[in-house]
Amino acid sequence: MKDAGEKIDPSRKLSDAIRDVKNAFADRDDVVVDMREAHRMRLDLLAAELAPVFADVPADMDNFDFVVSSGLQPRLWIDAVSHVAMGRDRRTYRFLKDTRIGRVVLAESTEMKPVADSVTRYVAERIVERQRMMEGGVEPAVAAMRRAEVAEAEPPLRSPQRGKGWSAFLSGLGLVAAGALVGLAVSVALFWDRLVAMVFSLRP
Repeated sequence: MKDAGEKIDPSRKLSDAIRDVKNAFADRDDVVVDMREAHRMRLDLLAAELAPVFADVPADMDNFDFVVSSGLQPRLWIDAVSHVAMGRDRRTYRFLKDTRIGRVVLAESTEMKPVADSVTRYVAERIVERQRMMEGGVEPAVAAMRRAEVAEAEPPLRSPQRGKGWSAFLSGLGLVAAGALVGLAVSVALFWDRLVAMVFSLRP
């Protein structure tokens, strides 16, 4: 706290401090704008490199974007889950994809060509996957019809579960019979003397 007798420097004004802060923010904004413009320029060059690839995509496929977005970090969007962005060094292209386990890097290079090749490969894979899905919707139905025709033409086979049931029943029946025979043999051995006496007593 200043003493009552101390004089305030008339050259120190709040307006001057506000002007200095505004100048600092302006310099910082210029740096951010320069970075954003540099990022967008490189992404525009990549988009121009990929323009022939984008032009060859079938017209009925609307899941691709192929647009450079504005904002603090410009991005070249390939589809809803993948895009190309610039690294912090302003020179590295990073081809990224969002997945269920997080964001993964599909390609990363300071050269444009490797990243463009990776994007081209990605687009080709998405097109082939779509074609296979469309073809797969018809193939299972035809296969099911063929299986039904074959089932009608061939005689029904014995169910493996029923075969197992009969074999288990016969095995159990055999065990019971074996147990009965063993019991009969033991009984005969124990009462052999009585049986012999009974036989002799029955003779005339």
